[in-house]
Amino acid sequence: MSGSEQSAPLAIFGGTFNPVHYGHLRSALELVEHIALAECRLMPSAQPPHRDVPVCSAEHRAAMVELAVQGEPSLVCDRRELERDGPSFTVDSLRDLRREEGEHRSLIMVIGCDALLGLPGWHRWESLLEYAHVLVIARPGWSLPATGDIAAWLDEHQTTEVETLKKQPAGKVYIEALRPLDISATEIRRLLESGKSARYLLPEQVLDYIDTHQLYRQEPN
Repeated sequence: MSGSEQSAPLAIFGGTFNPVHYGHLRSALELVEHIALAECRLMPSAQPPHRDVPVCSAEHRAAMVELAVQGEPSLVCDRRELERDGPSFTVDSLRDLRREEGEHRSLIMVIGCDALLGLPGWHRWESLLEYAHVLVIARPGWSLPATGDIAAWLDEHQTTEVETLKKQPAGKVYIEALRPLDISATEIRRLLESGKSARYLLPEQVLDYIDTHQLYRQEPN
């Protein structure tokens, strides 16, 4: 990695990726290009603390992410949450990344607008900005909350200047509207469980992996 790449912001895009699909990948790539990121790391959650642990194992989900980002050097699978015991708390991953990258590197945590609304239920959520910026991917028709904890948090920390994310290592919240790709991992799983095709919703190599390992298939009676 060159010196300029080392100083460019690093983004972390967490999720269950159950399975990873073109909505995830296109959003990650557009962020790389718009913000001039060094890279965007897709970080599968091993034991998501705010939802049931997926039936599809973390190992399978990470393997699918690795297949999906092959050939795109700006997108990387980060397996750190698979290597840690217990619930996959995002704040722990950001703390570890900050230790690895140093005090001055800009780190950007990428979340969806649904996750933003649920932040008060996250473990040590108010500490997230100590380690990274938070970038929220907004969907068409979505609006920010006008009252409550998140509204107050945004009033204190939100910036409308993307350059601020590059100049500071952490501490700001930025809202980004990206190309809308209405693809749902839930719908992909439903298609596969019912024996229907999910082609063109996710990379072909990921679909081949799902077929090879018979993932998301309805259990026989």
